[in-house]
Amino acid sequence: MTSASATLSAPTGRSGTPAADRPGLGLLVLLLATFMTALDIFIVNVAIPAVQGDLHAGTAAVQWVVAGFGLAVATGLITAGRLGDIFGRRRMFTIGLALFTVTSAACGFAPTAGTLVAARVLQGLSAALMGPQVLSILQTGYTGKAQARAFGMYGLTMGVGAVFGQLIGGLLIKADVLGLGWRACFLINLPVGLLALVLVPRALRESRAPRRPRLDNTGVALSSAAVVALVLPLIQGRALGWPLWTWLCLAGSAVLSAVFVAHQSRRGAAGGDPVLDTELFRQRGFSLSALCQLVFWTGQGSFFLILALYLQAGRGLDALGSGVVFLSIGGGYLLTSTTAHRLAVRLGSRTVPAGALLMAAGLGLLWVAVHRSGTGGSLWELVPGLFLDGVGMGMVIAPLTHDALAAVPPRLVGSASGVVATIQQISGALGIALIGIVFYRAVGDGSPDRYPHAFGLGLGFLLALELALAALSAATAKSR
Repeated sequence: MTSASATLSAPTGRSGTPAADRPGLGLLVLLLATFMTALDIFIVNVAIPAVQGDLHAGTAAVQWVVAGFGLAVATGLITAGRLGDIFGRRRMFTIGLALFTVTSAACGFAPTAGTLVAARVLQGLSAALMGPQVLSILQTGYTGKAQARAFGMYGLTMGVGAVFGQLIGGLLIKADVLGLGWRACFLINLPVGLLALVLVPRALRESRAPRRPRLDNTGVALSSAAVVALVLPLIQGRALGWPLWTWLCLAGSAVLSAVFVAHQSRRGAAGGDPVLDTELFRQRGFSLSALCQLVFWTGQGSFFLILALYLQAGRGLDALGSGVVFLSIGGGYLLTSTTAHRLAVRLGSRTVPAGALLMAAGLGLLWVAVHRSGTGGSLWELVPGLFLDGVGMGMVIAPLTHDALAAVPPRLVGSASGVVATIQQISGALGIALIGIVFYRAVGDGSPDRYPHAFGLGLGFLLALELALAALSAATAKSR
């Protein structure tokens, strides 16, 4: 196989000059940032018990260590995509990367729970600033087979951060490097972030939208308020018993979203520069691909959550032990995600539907194993289903993201990248909220013998999502 640096075509910027002298090095920088962001979403779950004990944090503070990051990421993505179009994608990526590194240090050295929560919110905003720039550069800077390979590596990196996050966190805490304990879960970002920052000037050139748009401040305010009003109750609602304010927020989000869309349509019709160009959703391919993103990511975050709960609360494993079981998914994921670009060439538009069906089959095998073993039996019985689910995941993530961005013209790529990344965050929160209704109700008093039944119900919900994804992705392929 030839090296990435030899096979990636040179990215082009606004002026048509290469966006990187070393496109392979540029891809490495983008993937380092992607890995840090994906890892930080999942690794913190392992650190929570240690954080609670060390900082004497209450339940609400601990919840916000997780929720604050997710809420900040979701809120900033659409605006960040537009900022890249206006001020330059490399510039916004570099600022986001620098801030993410600094706020990771702030998290790692936080003296109090309140400081940690504030640092996590700022870290989330930094991640939001980076995310759309990565997608925009991958879409506009690489072409043909090089682009397929780049998106394949992007999908691989996302999956590795998600699947191995719990294992990496467990290993860091158990090793207790330099007596840092849970703090190492955040401080691990420092050498990675600094390395990426050093490489950016050599790896990436600047690029932005062909015509420099102006920032729509009213649109930014409306979109941010709508996302907060939607994601906040989804994150906090179940734990608080869905009080009245959560339902008012959801209703308010619908109203704000309608006002936002109307404002964006008027601004676009008047020749202005909306923060979200509604022309995106007149592209049938993009709309269907966005719906596929919603269905897929609704299942992913919730699956990792209930699997970890089943393994730890139902099977009695610690965080490191359950992280080892996650390797079964990782093995299947690595098998297909490393060759996703080749699979896409061979299977074409059938890649995502086939992957979704394999995920459904894996979840079905897992349901049978859980039903048979309950809280006992060998953990090896879970491996075939988890492995097959990982195989399907590896076939879905990269092509799904590539297809969404490929359906829009270059001038809308920044806006589309922000939308795709926002959908990923919102659907993750939505999935956890929906599966929580099924899973936690079945868990009841939390005794270990109730977890297999609750996990089985959750798997049924997820199986339905994968079948829906297979049907939707097949319809999307036909629309092209």
